[in-house]
Amino acid sequence: MVSRSRPSPPANALPSAAGNPTKTARVGVLGLQGDFSEHLTTLRGLGVDAVDVRRPEQLDDVDALIIPGGESTTIGKLAQHYGIIPKLRERAAEGMPVWGTCAGAIFLAKDVPGHPHPLAELMDITVERNAFGRQIDSFEADLDVDGMAGGPFHAVFIRAPKITRIGPGVAVLARLRDGTVVAARDGTLLATSFHPELTHDERFHRLFLALGKG
Repeated sequence: MVSRSRPSPPANALPSAAGNPTKTARVGVLGLQGDFSEHLTTLRGLGVDAVDVRRPEQLDDVDALIIPGGESTTIGKLAQHYGIIPKLRERAAEGMPVWGTCAGAIFLAKDVPGHPHPLAELMDITVERNAFGRQIDSFEADLDVDGMAGGPFHAVFIRAPKITRIGPGVAVLARLRDGTVVAARDGTLLATSFHPELTHDERFHRLFLALGKG
């Protein structure tokens, strides 16, 4: 059989979210606090081997990790207490895909003004906590996501952060109508201000699983 070479995609090209998502064999969801169970349910519904991660050594046994929404200060404090942050940085440096949703996006960011507890500091973005207000100011919005087929993604924002700065090489995937960045990707790192796990739309989870395909 003749091998046909194809040009390599750009570093931040959005991978296909269609087809079989299970090449990423085992996906962890950080279960220290927050809505980790909803992510586990979505992943298992896609046929993925999804595990609750609470100890640093478990990161050696997963191919990707989701950091869920919740309380970013609590997640950071517990992640430091249990020694998860150094191991997470090590695995991310090795290319393990990591996705932070809402509070998870805060935890991933290199810069969060006024954040009182440690962060993973993996993704070159600045995030403003509770940027849209309190719980009563939660809202939903239809987002056009760069490279995502199937029409707008209906996003749920609950005490959501804003991505106020993106570093070189970070790709914006979605904005609100006023231009606010609410989804971004940096190589195998993904951050969303909203909660895809609270909808029945699996496209963001499929997109994340595709980041682990090589």
